[in-house]
Amino acid sequence: MMSMRLEKDSMGEMSVPASALYGASTQRAVLNFPISGHRFSRPFIRALGLIKWAAAQANADLGLLDAHRCAFIVQAAEEVLEGKLDEHFPLDIFQTGSGTSTNTNANEVISNRCCQLAGKPIGAREPVHPNDHVNMGQSSNDVIPSAIHISAAEQLKNCLIPALEKLHGALDRKANEFWRIIKIGRTHLMDATPVRLGQEFSGYAWQVLYGVERAKRAIAVLEELALGGTAVGTGLNRHIDFPGKVMRHLEQRTGIKFREAQNHFEAQGAKDGVVEASGHLKTIAVSLFKIANDIRWLGSGPRCGIGEIRLPATQPGSSIMPGKVNPVMCESLMMVCAQVIGNDSCVTWSGANGNFELNVMMPVMAHNLLESIRLLGNAAEAFREKCVIGIEANEERCRELVELSMAMVTSLAPKIGYDRAAEIAKESAKTGRTVREICLERKVLPAAELERALDPVAMTEPGGEGSGGG
Repeated sequence: MMSMRLEKDSMGEMSVPASALYGASTQRAVLNFPISGHRFSRPFIRALGLIKWAAAQANADLGLLDAHRCAFIVQAAEEVLEGKLDEHFPLDIFQTGSGTSTNTNANEVISNRCCQLAGKPIGAREPVHPNDHVNMGQSSNDVIPSAIHISAAEQLKNCLIPALEKLHGALDRKANEFWRIIKIGRTHLMDATPVRLGQEFSGYAWQVLYGVERAKRAIAVLEELALGGTAVGTGLNRHIDFPGKVMRHLEQRTGIKFREAQNHFEAQGAKDGVVEASGHLKTIAVSLFKIANDIRWLGSGPRCGIGEIRLPATQPGSSIMPGKVNPVMCESLMMVCAQVIGNDSCVTWSGANGNFELNVMMPVMAHNLLESIRLLGNAAEAFREKCVIGIEANEERCRELVELSMAMVTSLAPKIGYDRAAEIAKESAKTGRTVREICLERKVLPAAELERALDPVAMTEPGGEGSGGG
């Protein structure tokens, strides 16, 4: 049987596992919210540790916390942010909408760890009290939104942006590698005029480059922190200079220019910055979905599909069809993108449910925002490493489809007229003969002029032979 100890909080006594660094209030939440098994992620717990670490130093700077207690809190908070005490953060995401239980969890863990460091029994609240010292100048209502911003900004900076930058580089290199290869373009899933395979990949590279910029804009909207607003945004029970000093400590530790919210009532009553950041992630997901979907279609076949590129084989694709290989890395990325789009819907709905001075759906917003960043970063890196780097062009197939396409007739329209060009296209569709064969037979243009007009390379450039309106 598990050994227990008796602790008290404002509601009375509570039995707590003897080895747990959390206290009575956290244990109540453990019992009240056995909902999903989803806990706050490592980046969020790290952010809580950062806040408590910075707050202790700020309060010491202001002469409100003695050096002895500050040193204990800083050491314990350091262990929280480094992940050494994660087992003592057991709470479910689906809890009180303010995240108060989790802020209390952090206060209790740090207080009890300080007790251990001071040689006192767990639960002694001496020399460090969870509320009076660890939570000094703070409220759950400004700590939790700040932890969302800090954790998401750090993950964007350290996880997602580097992954996107590497994916952009890989796609850009493929654009250069494939630049000389001419293939058929497609609009409405139907044949269109020729493009360079490198031009298609340059479009993908630019989508990801814009994704990097969107991720940077997401960091920018998260740099304002609610810390200093305390319970309702008025700053009750904190020193006037507390927020500024906390921000300087946080910037020093993270390299991100966190700053006090310009308006604390906006920062706590609304979560528009989180919604905006999630919206940028949704847009990145839409971009990556398009890229992955295009690439799997371009590689379809290998013999009875489009087959203009060859994707690296990563694993067997069928339990019944020998030799089948599927575009699994594309599919994995597409599923991640679908999840991120769904996460954004949850964040959006949760953000809309702020009431007066506080949003009360913050834990699930934190969970979904951080999950989106993690999934996009991991999937982008796996897609780059296991798919994009190994893509090869099927030049013979590209040439074959260009020559077979009825859309080749487009470049003739300015020379022979739209109606006559349409007749040639229809005959090509009916007979299966190429546009070039029909034009040579009908002698619609002198051979040399026809050769120039049907040059697919020229069709991939502005002002090329046969340029006309769209």
